Amino acid sequence: MTPQVWFITGTSTGFGRVMTEHVLQNGGFVVATLRKPVALADFAARYPKDRLLILKLDVAVASQIPPAFQQAIDAFGRVDVVFNNAGMCVVGEAEISPEEEARRLFDTNYWGAVNVSREAIRVFREVNPAGVGGRLLQNSSMAGLGPLALFGHYVASKHALEGFTKTLATELDPSWNIKVTLIEPGFFQTEIVRQAKVVPIHPTYDDERASEVRDLMAAGDLPGDIEKGVSVIYNVARLSDPPLHFPLGGDGVVAMKTAGELLVTTVKQYGSWSQNLLKAEMGKAAITIKNAYQ
Repeated sequence: MTPQVWFITGTSTGFGRVMTEHVLQNGGFVVATLRKPVALADFAARYPKDRLLILKLDVAVASQIPPAFQQAIDAFGRVDVVFNNAGMCVVGEAEISPEEEARRLFDTNYWGAVNVSREAIRVFREVNPAGVGGRLLQNSSMAGLGPLALFGHYVASKHALEGFTKTLATELDPSWNIKVTLIEPGFFQTEIVRQAKVVPIHPTYDDERASEVRDLMAAGDLPGDIEKGVSVIYNVARLSDPPLHFPLGGDGVVAMKTAGELLVTTVKQYGSWSQNLLKAEMGKAAITIKNAYQ
């Protein structure tokens, strides 16, 4: 396979940094973006500029995204894989987590990923050779599949990203050959939780679980091996027909199974309640919608 050109966001630590090196070690080319390029000074010293382009990019600032892609195109002529990885986290009960922090989180986790995705689709379709397309990997989370106590706004941002991505995937013309996959990791050894904004415990929620979760997150000792996880993601990007959803890690698999089983159980128990709810008289548009979705 021809070496691929990867565009990766959030490469200072975690999945982004490890994926950058993994791609380079496997003969690929990387456009590594991050808010503070000095964090990749060691990579810049080890890899030549014709293999690794390091760019300053804050995905929360939409105006910075198109120029970053243009620099990637100027350097390598195309972009084959976009790994939407930049993210942040807020730890605290949903009721008391500050709105300001939640909005800042959404600016990165949701809007940043959305705006990178939009530009990625344009480049795959209009810059890459016709029919070549590209791969869009969204680094979502098992938190995009179900609830996770004390991570309410992080969970919400990942659910939003999942909804956007699934819709985007249905809108793409198959002839463009653009493949989209939601990577849904469980708890891997990254810095995102340790660097998270931790909201002080509110007296109403001052119980053993609230303290235990905060202590575990502060310890930063998470079970998933990020090197192994990145190797799997890399292989997913090389599949000819990748899945829309890809749970990463045993806890990611459990989260997906639990979410699916809950939906099936609910439909079995209450699905009949939604029968015979159609209007007595329907126009052409209503009939078309009914036939399309029922």
